[in-house]
Amino acid sequence: MLPLSRRTLLQLALPALAGAPALARERAAPGFGRAKSVVVIFTSGGQSQLDTWDPKPDAPEQIRGAFASIATRTPGLRVCEHLPKLAALSHRYCVLRSMTHDDLDHGSACYLALTGQFHQRKSSNPPPRPTDFPALGAIVKRLKPAAHFPHTAVHVNGPLLAPIEVSPGQYAGLLGRAYEPAELGNVTDTDRLVASLELPADLPAERLNARHALLAKLDPAAAKDPLAQKAFELVNAPRVREALDLDRETEKLRDAYGRHRSGQACLMARRLVEAGVPWITVFFNHGIRGQDTHPDDTDQYGWDTHNDIFDALKTHLIPRFDHSVSAFIEDLHARGLLDSTLVVVMGEFGRAPLVALEKNFAGSSPGRKHWGGCYSVLLAGAGVVGGSTFGKSDRIAAYPAHEPTTPGDLSATMLHALGIPAHAHYTDATDRPYRATTGTPLTKLFQ
Repeated sequence: MLPLSRRTLLQLALPALAGAPALARERAAPGFGRAKSVVVIFTSGGQSQLDTWDPKPDAPEQIRGAFASIATRTPGLRVCEHLPKLAALSHRYCVLRSMTHDDLDHGSACYLALTGQFHQRKSSNPPPRPTDFPALGAIVKRLKPAAHFPHTAVHVNGPLLAPIEVSPGQYAGLLGRAYEPAELGNVTDTDRLVASLELPADLPAERLNARHALLAKLDPAAAKDPLAQKAFELVNAPRVREALDLDRETEKLRDAYGRHRSGQACLMARRLVEAGVPWITVFFNHGIRGQDTHPDDTDQYGWDTHNDIFDALKTHLIPRFDHSVSAFIEDLHARGLLDSTLVVVMGEFGRAPLVALEKNFAGSSPGRKHWGGCYSVLLAGAGVVGGSTFGKSDRIAAYPAHEPTTPGDLSATMLHALGIPAHAHYTDATDRPYRATTGTPLTKLFQ
């Protein structure tokens, strides 16, 4: 996406000069500003829509796959038989079944999902670059920073690897390092997380404050540097250490989420919501395809299931997903947080309708190829109508049959929920303006 032209700038400015009727309409639209936090649970690798949220039980076996479907609490809504916990919670979420785009490789598709913008090298695995478009969390930090917590955006269980290198789309890009989302890796070692923020024994808080005051006198510019300020806030804020301390949770609740990377990452997300973090991305799988090198370690599995798809889903991926995501949604609801938190469960694309063996990939039984033509997303909270579906796929879940939805539309919807208008824009270090999103908010999703 190029910088905005003068004509586009005028188009953005004229509504404001005329009383901003478009902005007024968006602010009055359902869902605008309902969320205090957005939590993206990212199913890295491409979760199969046919084997989770959009089963086709009447299709031929080579389309429908090996799994049966089960009824949910929502009349007419069926999901995969291996999602019993989430099936019982269908009254709390909406399934969007008409996501679509044409980027067919993980790196650039993850970039599209996490930034809302197509990469210049579509269908590729490019490295992160400082000229990239910023992650959505970085945009939120630029346009609507957190009021009561040192970090506006936090990424949990990253960095995301696609396939073995760090994926683009996770960073601040052209906004600069001051807007980088905070990155928490494997949070199962909560002692390490908390210890990393503890002050040395010979440096009490009083001495730290004195040092910061002295730095402000000797080098005001250095003291005002955004990264220096953030570092000071981190080590000097007890609420940060408290938010990252999973040991404050009961053993029973930690077990309910699952004692593994994915489950504890979801639990960390709930603690960050309570702490007031506006944007949280949980990489449910920190790699898209770690099973090639660690086939016996479920923590390493991603949703890139070219071969052996049904064994990988049934044994490693879906049970943890069902267990942890259901616990997260129920925990938010029980604490009165779901009404003010938009939860979005999504990946970079889906899987092909046809089940087939791919000779260029490990595995002895069939799987499904990459597929961006149609896939599914789950949304809950912040006024989203529970017990509903949005959009519709065709008879084999290959393409949308109704309400086609782009990653730009989904990005606009998430920002809309936080009270950031679709036509908002930010500027880079040289004051060039860029649209925050390229899509249109899905206001029909909200009550």
